[in-house]
Order: sequence, then structure tokens, then C-alpha cells
Amino acid sequence: MVLPSDPRPSLRVAVLGCGVVGTEVVRLLTTQADDLAARVGARLELVGVAVRDVDAERDPVVDRALLTADGTALVEKADVVVEVMGGIEPARGLLLHAIEHGASVVTANKALLAQDGPTLYAAADAAGTDLYFEAAVAGAIPIVRPVRESLAGDHVRRVLGIVNGTTNYVLDRMTTEGLDLDQAVKEAQALGYAEADPTADVEGYDAAAKAAILASLAFHTRVALDDVHREGITAVTAQDVEWAARTGHVIKLLAIAERGETADGTAGVQVRVHPALLPADHPLAGVRGAFNAVFVEAEAAGELMFYGRGAGGVPTASAVLGDVVSVARHRVLGGKGPVESSYAAFPVLPAAAARTRYQVRLEVADRPGVLAQVAAVLASHDVSIEAVRQTPARDGDPTSAVAHLVITTHTAPDAALQATVDAVAGLDVVRSIVSVLRVEGA
Repeated sequence: MVLPSDPRPSLRVAVLGCGVVGTEVVRLLTTQADDLAARVGARLELVGVAVRDVDAERDPVVDRALLTADGTALVEKADVVVEVMGGIEPARGLLLHAIEHGASVVTANKALLAQDGPTLYAAADAAGTDLYFEAAVAGAIPIVRPVRESLAGDHVRRVLGIVNGTTNYVLDRMTTEGLDLDQAVKEAQALGYAEADPTADVEGYDAAAKAAILASLAFHTRVALDDVHREGITAVTAQDVEWAARTGHVIKLLAIAERGETADGTAGVQVRVHPALLPADHPLAGVRGAFNAVFVEAEAAGELMFYGRGAGGVPTASAVLGDVVSVARHRVLGGKGPVESSYAAFPVLPAAAARTRYQVRLEVADRPGVLAQVAAVLASHDVSIEAVRQTPARDGDPTSAVAHLVITTHTAPDAALQATVDAVAGLDVVRSIVSVLRVEGA
């Protein structure tokens, strides 16, 4: 008996990269082929997988006959190109070449989009093809599409997110188990959450790239990676985490993008990544382990929160395949996805213009009048005090001449708060500035 052939057309799919995510993309394309065909209206034919080393050991799900080191030739014969190789080059060149040859592109490459997204947008727009990148921000969490499509009729005021699972895991272990930073990072490495070189995560580079993408989408403004103020978590200590709990907070590495203005009234957007104190009752404070969450504040929609697994091969591949289905449908049924929206063209304001709060821990001389001197310095910089907490002596030693002072300020421009800290540090009664952390989400 001869079975009738599948009357549906076929679309040729090329995959660039075959690491953890690429392998899972191949797995889903092959094991869910029938379901994907039904959703798209066409068979998705995997025509090749570009890798650096075709002889390297691979998961058996990857047919070795599909492997090639010639990414250029591969993209020229594809209708849809999936890029999960990472890095700037050769990914950038291959994607531009694919677009020039009429392929739609799906990428998970946050670094490339943050650095050179406008070039890719322009190329795709000129060629009439799609550029989709849901997996570039927060893994499986659907955040790109809601911000760029579902909220397209609204005005986003602020995006506040935990967008790096490694640092969230590290800070969570420091909070729940009392580990110091190095111990928590080593544990994250052992579990596969952190790379052998964790710099991109712990120094905030990964989160900064994602913040740039989210800000560009939310505020219809081109925001590049270099526009993002970035601080990592390497200065966060176990004592910082302990004091955060005492004052009703948790420490998270936050990506923040918001509308604001300078002292002279210039409107713009501020984009920053840094560790911050969150009130323990804030929705993001309860995000545990390697999970991610993004909190969006919009004028009409109000407060929205997106939560889920922000990394890993399977979750990220899920986001990639969602994009593949979307761009493939467009090729079968017609239509095109969203193009770059940068009409607002807000200036990107310096981090010093952001309005925030500080919690400052000081070691001061344990004698009368010290708090009054510190308070006078804050008042001279137009910074008011929200709360003060003082312990009588260092390490509980009643004979110590040093007291521990914790000051939480009201909201003020970041520049004024930093100038205040510098001035306080110059007081004779101040032995040291132990820690300075921003307070967000209140």
C-alpha cells in the first residue's frame, strides 16, 4: 500500500550552533515534527546544523550527516535560520547573509542584539523578512512579545527585572544558607548554572545586554549596551545580605529601565543594572534559585509580572521554537512580524539622573552627636533620612569605641545621593563606609 504524500509545503530550517540550546532546538524540530507542521501549515525540514568542529562528540539526536562547518553555504539554502551560536562574529555576518538571501531569522543572541540590533532590524526590514528574538531575554519567559506587541498600545513607565539566573541563584544561596559570594558561585558552577568563567554573569554584562533590549522595546528608543550603567554583584558580602534581612529587604541584581528626566526637565530613559535592596514583600523578592522574573509598570495595563525559567537548554529552546513557528507561519500564510520601533528616540540619561534611595552602612565613633553630624551632611545635600538603625558597638563588644550605623534615605537623584556618601565619608567621626546599596521597588 502506498501512503499519500504530505500535501503541505516544506520550509527549510538551518541551525547555527549546536551547544546546549542548539541541541535542544534540533531535538524539538525532529521529535515534534508532526505537531509543528500542523501548527505552521508546512513541514519544517532541518537542512543543516553549522558547527565549528564537525568531529566533536554530539548528542545522538543530532544527525551527523547534517553537520557542516560552512555556515555561509548553509544559510543560503534556508528559509528560516536559527542562530544559537552566540558571540558577535561570525553570528552577525551569517545572519546578515541569511537575510540578504531572503531567510527569516530567529536568534537567541542578546549580546549581538544589544550591540548591533539596529543593523539587523534594518536589513530584515529592507529584505521583507522577519527578525524574532524571544529567547534573547529571560529564556522561556514570554517577555519580548508582550512588550513589543501586547503593550504596543500602552505607555510603559518602568521595567524592573531579575534577568540573570546565575546571579539570582548566587544571591538566593547567600540569603538562605549564609554562604559567601565565592562559595555560592562555586556551587552554581558545580550545578551548571555558571560558566567556568562567571564574569559575564557576576559582573552584570549578561543582564545589561538584556536590559538594553527591553528598554529599546519598551520605550521605542534605540538603547545600546554602552548606554546601560552596569554594576555586578562581586562587592556584595554575606554581611550585606544579613543586614538586608534585618531591615526587611533582600538583595537582587536588577535590570531597570524607566522613563525619567534630568534636573533641567529633559525627558529621557534611564537604563541600569546593579544590585539593590528590594522590600521583602515585593513580588520580585520571592524569586528564588535560578528563576527570572520581569515586573512591568504601564500606564493603562498597570502592573504585570512575568516569571519562569530564564536559562537552560530546554526552556530557551522552547522560546526559540515559538519564534520559529511564528516566522514560518508568515512565510506560509503571508504577513510579517513587527519591525523596529524607535520613533520616540528618547535620549538615554545618565544613571546619575535616576531617582532612587540608598541604604548606607557606616562605622562611626561611638559618642554623642555623631548622628547629628551625619544628618547635617545629608540635609546640606537635600537628602532626607527615612530610617536610622544603630548598634552600640562593633561585633557586639560593649567596650568598642565604634558603632554601626545604618541609614536609609528618601528618594533623591542618584548624583545627590552619591555626593552625600562622599561627603559623609570625609567626616572625622566616620571610620568607614561599609556598604552602599540602592533601594528599589518601594
